[in-house]
Amino acid sequence: MRDAAINLRAKPEQRDLIDQAAAMLGKNRSDFMLEAACDRAQSVLLDQVFFKLDAGRFRAFMRQLDAPPAANEGLERLMAVQAPWKAGAQAKKRAR
Repeated sequence: MRDAAINLRAKPEQRDLIDQAAAMLGKNRSDFMLEAACDRAQSVLLDQVFFKLDAGRFRAFMRQLDAPPAANEGLERLMAVQAPWKAGAQAKKRAR
């Protein structure tokens, strides 16, 4: 059960926009706003990770990032899957 209150003021048009989006997802305003705020907070915190490397380790790190991925059956399967929005376009072309 939730027991901490978070209050804020919004312009009517902001409230209406939030309500419209929440309704499209079948959520109430509070659930929608809490989920959106938590997603954004997590993103901000994850973007703030800092680590320090000396020049040699940094070059090694960059080489690993730039190297092609090692053979990986799972990655190959994933990359072979066509995006749903592309699959729909292909089906439309075939139907013509």
